[in-house]
Formats: sequence, C-alpha cells, structure tokens
Amino acid sequence: MTRVAVLGTGMSACGAADRLRSEAVETVLYDKNPYAGGHTITLKYEGGFLFDIGPHVSFTKDERIQDVFAESIGGAYETHAYEFSNYWQGCFVGHPAQTNLYGLPTDVIVKVIADFVAQGAREEEIKNYEDWLRVAYGRSFAEWFPGRYTFKYHTTEARNLTTDWMGPRMYRPSLEEVLRGALAPASPNVHYIQSFRYPERGGFEAYVAGLAKRHHLELRSEVVRIEPKSRTLSFADGRTAGYDGLVSSIPLPEVVKLVAGAPPDVLAAAERLACSSCVLVNLGVGRDDFASTHISYFYDLDVVFPRVSFPHRMSGGNAPPGKGSIQVEIYFSKQYRPFTGQPKDWIEPTIRDLVRCGVLREDDEILLKDAVFVPYANIIFDHPRVEALATVRGFLDDVGVQTCGRYGEWAYYWTDDSYKSGERAAARSLEGLRG
Repeated sequence: MTRVAVLGTGMSACGAADRLRSEAVETVLYDKNPYAGGHTITLKYEGGFLFDIGPHVSFTKDERIQDVFAESIGGAYETHAYEFSNYWQGCFVGHPAQTNLYGLPTDVIVKVIADFVAQGAREEEIKNYEDWLRVAYGRSFAEWFPGRYTFKYHTTEARNLTTDWMGPRMYRPSLEEVLRGALAPASPNVHYIQSFRYPERGGFEAYVAGLAKRHHLELRSEVVRIEPKSRTLSFADGRTAGYDGLVSSIPLPEVVKLVAGAPPDVLAAAERLACSSCVLVNLGVGRDDFASTHISYFYDLDVVFPRVSFPHRMSGGNAPPGKGSIQVEIYFSKQYRPFTGQPKDWIEPTIRDLVRCGVLREDDEILLKDAVFVPYANIIFDHPRVEALATVRGFLDDVGVQTCGRYGEWAYYWTDDSYKSGERAAARSLEGLRG
C-alpha cells in the first residue's frame, strides 16, 4: 500500500492525517517526543493548574472546522466572549486601544487625536509596517502603542517588518470611532475576535489529543535524515522507514538540515528566516478575582512582558476552584534579541511588574511559579523573509517534502489555519503520488 509519512503530531499534522483518512494510503505520524501535540500541548502541574504553550483559543468562523474540533472532544467545550484590555503608563483601557482612549491622560488623548486628524487621508508610500502605522493612526499613537508593542513582541522595530502578516489584526478606525472611544467609557466592540471556544477539561491540548488518537502514531521517533532519492527516513535510534509521500510540520530551519544534499544556498536562506522564541512564566495564584479579561497587552518598555493571559478565565478546568492563573510571555529572537540565561531568571521580574501594574497585590499567595522556554513562537515578517522563504520552500517542493503549519509554511497561522494547512499539504502529496 502507498505510504505517506507525516512529521509531527500537532494541529497541522493532524489536519494532514485527517485528509488522508479517506484515501487508500497508509499514514504514519512521527514525533520525536514521547507525547503527541506539537505546539498545542498543555502543561499540567500538581495542584490542578493547567497552562497551554501560549494563549490558545479557537475562534474560527469556519463551521466545518468548528465541527471537527467539537467532535474531537465529544462536544465538551465552553464558549466565551473574548475580553481584552490594554495597559499604558498606569492606565488600563479597552481594546483595541485606538477606539478606547477614554481613561488616558487628557494631554495624551489630545495629541493622539490631533495627529490622527493631521494625518487624515494623506496618501504616502508604505514601505514597511512603521509607515503603515503612522498613516493609519498618526505619529503619536503609532509610536506610543503599536510601535512599542512591536518592539516587545516581535523583538525588532516596526520599520524592519513588512505588512504581509496583518490581515484583520490591526483595526483602522474612522475619526468618529476615535472620538467616541475618547469621550465615553465604553465603545462598540470592533475587535476581529468576538468569541471563542475552549475545551472544558484538559486544556487546549484536548483538541489535538482527540484528533491524534485516531491515527497511527510513532512517538519517540526523532528523524535525523531524509533521503529524497530513496524516499527513506532515518531515526536517532538507528531505525529507518520508507515513504511514498512526505508531509512535514517541522520548522523550516530544522527540516532543511535533515534533507540529504541540501545545497548551501538553501541552508543559508533557512538561517535568514526569523522567528521569535518565548519565555512563558506560569503562575498559580491563591485567588481568582484579579482579572476581568482573558488577555491584557502592556506597551510600556519598562514592563518586561508585552502580553499576559489568564488561563483560569478560559476554562474552569484550568485551575482549582477559587484559584487563578497567569501566563506571561517574554520574547526573544536569534536575529534581533538573543536569549541568554535561564527561563527561571524571568520569574521574579515578572511578579514585580505584575504587582507594579496592579494585576497582583504584594500580599498575594503565589501557589505555583514556573518558567519554560519555547524555541519557536511567532514568525517575524521582516524584509528578508519573502526571498528566503521562496528559496527554502522551492527546494523542499523539488525534493517532495510538502510542508504545513505555522512553522512549515512560515506564516502567521491560527489553529484553524494550521489544520487546513495540513489538509492542503496532504492534498499536494496525493497529487504528486498520482503524478
């Protein structure tokens, strides 16, 4: 029987395997870890605290994908209105900040609106993300809010980024929307995410666990070499396995190193692909009433984190009754802000700044303190990306490796995007087999 190997067991790999289920092919998913899930795993701590690898939620509007995910957990999910806030120099305001200026100092509001009006509809050439921000919001808001957040989250200045990643993520308001948000404590919700689903139990990993269990998994199977000519995989333990088709969700900079005969220009291009890494600081707290939102954004450069999430508000199953949880993200990147030291070094600075910003009290009981390093977090859409990506993916296409997922396509994918990316990669593999 025709055999398709899928490298990885995360959301995109499961999407590929699901697409292949109806075909007359044998499908095997390989993972170097002793567990399935890839980037979609959930860390489970003693005492009943659960933390995902970053704030995962499902907000897809695609009814087919909604049904796929719901079926994977037997329909046991919660639905919540997605709630956000923004912190800027001692003030918490609504989200998005550009339509929720109410509560900021008067001088700040006046300057932001004056710059927004002065910018008006003036056309300018957009060469980078910094240009787009200035044209969309005026100089002051662009520099004080998304400009600073970009530096903290993407680890580089906005001028070093393209606008290829944006999609609906950055809302561009009208003057009326800006004024209403400055004059009233509440404004219409214009965020692109209105609600989300989350498993009742088991963390976000429950989705991918339900998807993966219906497939043939080979765990503890680290691929160390791909031989395209003989269509053979070699594993760290000395085993080999043949394949007819190959789908990979392994990060592009890693998978090209595995391919026998990868030329120097391809290897060099892979090194130019920029991605952030992340220290996640996970805290369990002795009370659960310190947050009214699911996500908060922090713009001040003297606050170590750009984003904080509250897992206990995503599902009651993520923390013990009456207890709360906080996950803080702190970003680095090989190209722009290399990580040094140990993840645990960021625990105390995180707690310090949470207290300083008013999220925690000094007398709060911290029941759990942990920090983990995530080597692949967010794709950085810098200017070298387009050319480097074309070189790497062109080579992999030529040797029959169909890539998928956030790190396999090097794209800003959400959960549903990743699943469908796997489906597309599987379809391409089948097309190649049918020749």
